[in-house]
Amino acid sequence: MRHSRREVLKGSLAVAGLSMLGLPEWAMPALAQGEVVVPFTEWPENFNTNPAADRRLLDVRTITGPITPADQFFTTQHYGHPVVDPATFRLRVSGMVDRELSLSLDDLRALGTTDLVAGFECSGNRRPLQGLSGNARWTGVPLRAVLDRAGLEADAHEVVFFGADRGPESVEFRTQKFDVEQQYGRSLTRGQAMTTDALLAFAMNGEPLTRHQGSPLRLLVPGWYGAPNVKWLAEIHAQDVAYLGKFQTRWYRTLRGETINGEMKWTEKPITRQQLKSFIARITAVGGQHRVLGVVLNDGTPIRSVEVKVDDGPWQPATLDPSTREKYSWKLFTYDWRGATPGEHTLVSRVTDANGLVQPTLEDLANKKTFLEDNSQHPRTVVIS
Repeated sequence: MRHSRREVLKGSLAVAGLSMLGLPEWAMPALAQGEVVVPFTEWPENFNTNPAADRRLLDVRTITGPITPADQFFTTQHYGHPVVDPATFRLRVSGMVDRELSLSLDDLRALGTTDLVAGFECSGNRRPLQGLSGNARWTGVPLRAVLDRAGLEADAHEVVFFGADRGPESVEFRTQKFDVEQQYGRSLTRGQAMTTDALLAFAMNGEPLTRHQGSPLRLLVPGWYGAPNVKWLAEIHAQDVAYLGKFQTRWYRTLRGETINGEMKWTEKPITRQQLKSFIARITAVGGQHRVLGVVLNDGTPIRSVEVKVDDGPWQPATLDPSTREKYSWKLFTYDWRGATPGEHTLVSRVTDANGLVQPTLEDLANKKTFLEDNSQHPRTVVIS
């Protein structure tokens, strides 16, 4: 069954909203009158954007512009959605700092605010849905401004970020197991904290953060996967040793086999920067012609090219949307598929960055054992009638 223009646009960001964000109306890849969505054959029949109480998925087939509305932006977490009163909120900065701080939202705003367009995905985002992804305009105070205000001591090598969300955990040590309560926590090295464009965000798309997006304050590390972007940010703690919390060292990591000095070695690496990725979000038809809309996600490295291949044909250049050129924004692309014949067809995209890095195939990732960081080329199958 093909989907109508009304169905696809339902719940999408209004043109007026884009204008308020300074984005041109012409940038919207909205459907033309009479244009219909050609369904992917692998798409679940009963797709649900809220499959569980702690999760929301973006239906990528409904993307109509650069900015993802707050009520469609993906969310996933481990300890539910804590309620934090913005009026009484205080961000605590402690540990190896010259001055411990307790900052209200007004105190943070007084340090100087900035806007940043950034798109990211959960490290577990993968085929066929690709729905744990989104792009938004974030407003907040640069992390460096807060750390400069506190003053990091010379031996403070790690900066830990704790959310207000917490829950019971079992920590294993050799043959022992300890039941404890833990906050969600992630860390950055001193260098990462002081040199990235990390933001302490209190607004999304011009409105205060929603509870699902970490109200009243969250960390945003642009170009990184979602896990480091701690929501409901409550504490920043500087220390001289590496932070070894569950979600830093055990839960979010990739096991990969690498050939080192002629020998296969199995390495475990933490989930940090986004791996170069593209995927086709939807295919539409109007008047016998077909258009492909896709998404690129990466760590902010400039993009050299995006290409689309139909069946066993050659790679063909796609066109990047000029409204998504900001460094950390996701990049939208389109490809006009001409002369589609009746029957089943497979389409796939690949992206190449300015350093010559090419998005891998699934076969290229054969030595990656854990499912996180799946940035492989994702074929989509459709049937043309």
